[in-house]
Amino acid sequence: MNSATTAAVQYRLKEWAEQIRECQNRPAGMSVVDWCASHGITKANYYYRLRRVRQVCLENLPPETPVQQIVPVTSCLLHQETQDDTDTRPGLSVSVNGLSIHVTESTPMPLLAAVLKVVRDAQ
Repeated sequence: MNSATTAAVQYRLKEWAEQIRECQNRPAGMSVVDWCASHGITKANYYYRLRRVRQVCLENLPPETPVQQIVPVTSCLLHQETQDDTDTRPGLSVSVNGLSIHVTESTPMPLLAAVLKVVRDAQ
């Protein structure tokens, strides 16, 4: 690939990444299909773009980056809470010693590891 083609691909991927961010921040209650229709793209095209952007991001990860960072937490810090029906956010709420963090697939692992390390070190 020559540099002009590479630049065009980079530009297109940046545009797609921005569209994906916009779609993920769409108003509550608006479906992906509705968002796509209002932006003039098909659902299939949106998911193609999402797949390509993710693929490029994964290809550009440094090889020394761990896939998943595991932080040891003693079982005495963990307890089960009853779930009320008012919280409809996807993900997992982690509460340790009165401190809570809501974890989703987009939560950076270094952030979660740092929070758990601070809690563990406070023991």
